[in-house]
Amino acid sequence: MSPHYQKAAVSIKVSSCRSSSIAGHKMEGGVAEGGKQASYTYWVRQVTEDAAPLPVPHKLTAEDISKQTQPTTLGSLWNQAGTWEEKNLNTWASNRIKELLSSLDSLEFSGGKAGISDVTKCSGDAFLVTVRNKKRVGYSYEVTLKFKGEWLIQEHKKEFKGHIDIPEFSFGELEDLQMVVRLNDEKGLNEADELRVQKDLRLFLLPIRNKLFQFEQELKDR
Repeated sequence: MSPHYQKAAVSIKVSSCRSSSIAGHKMEGGVAEGGKQASYTYWVRQVTEDAAPLPVPHKLTAEDISKQTQPTTLGSLWNQAGTWEEKNLNTWASNRIKELLSSLDSLEFSGGKAGISDVTKCSGDAFLVTVRNKKRVGYSYEVTLKFKGEWLIQEHKKEFKGHIDIPEFSFGELEDLQMVVRLNDEKGLNEADELRVQKDLRLFLLPIRNKLFQFEQELKDR
């Protein structure tokens, strides 16, 4: 081989060795020529004898899914996070109040007896609110009941009709329940007899309150 070709071969060999050396330095931790940090680094886990095995993907079966416990949430299906949700319960509450108060038993007094014949007014609102996965209920209502009864007035039986008004009452306030008695026909009654009839009718307050306590408990249980 001529000296010219020998020189060219040596030059090519030296250039190739330098390229391999630089590539080797870059692969070892990302350190470039001259000990300077390269613009990229990477880490490869070294497997040792005491290392934990790598996780292996496992496909869940229907049985595995059924065994998983699901958190208990309140409210609608769309509100699984249990954030704010308000549900209107007016229809249920109005019907239930009427049903309970219409089932009141008649009362007998020392000089007469009376019973509830109808619920002529039942207006208000009832709701269920879910806040942070906690349930809260509330309501506010006004009720008017129609009564019919008879009393012994001056040794004669006299029939009376009228209304019992229950002013606005709300959740948790039934102990303060009030009522107002209105007689349709007060003719022929002296003041003492009228007061006696109204006093007798106010005895409905306790059974009315008990029925509303039942309604309140049913509302909380929904």
